[in-house]
Amino acid sequence: QVQLVESGGGLVQAGGSLRLSCAASGRTVGNYAMGWFRQAPGKEREFVTAISRSGGSTYYADSVLGRFTISRDNAKNTVNLQMNSLKPEDTATYYCAAGLMAILRPSPNAYAYWGQGTSVTVSS
Repeated sequence: QVQLVESGGGLVQAGGSLRLSCAASGRTVGNYAMGWFRQAPGKEREFVTAISRSGGSTYYADSVLGRFTISRDNAKNTVNLQMNSLKPEDTATYYCAAGLMAILRPSPNAYAYWGQGTSVTVSS
């Protein structure tokens, strides 16, 4: 089992920044690829970004490319999501996820473990 706890959400004005963190515990977290997903009210959960076990590979949704940066610290069992130039359409609950995969995948089905989510609201 892997337990994931997100933090860092909140209310920010458009153009601002937030940094989300995901604290992982349980099995060797360094064995897992990590991802961030988000879900806005009334919408399906969508892929945001993912990072490989070593941190050497990343994958971003087109909607956040150039604005968001994912990183991980395996020694601290943490994954971070730096979000810059936030837009009202970034408003959602953000979820951290972990999965075993050789190639980073955007499908939620590829991730076995999920956190409870942290809410991000971007005001216009």
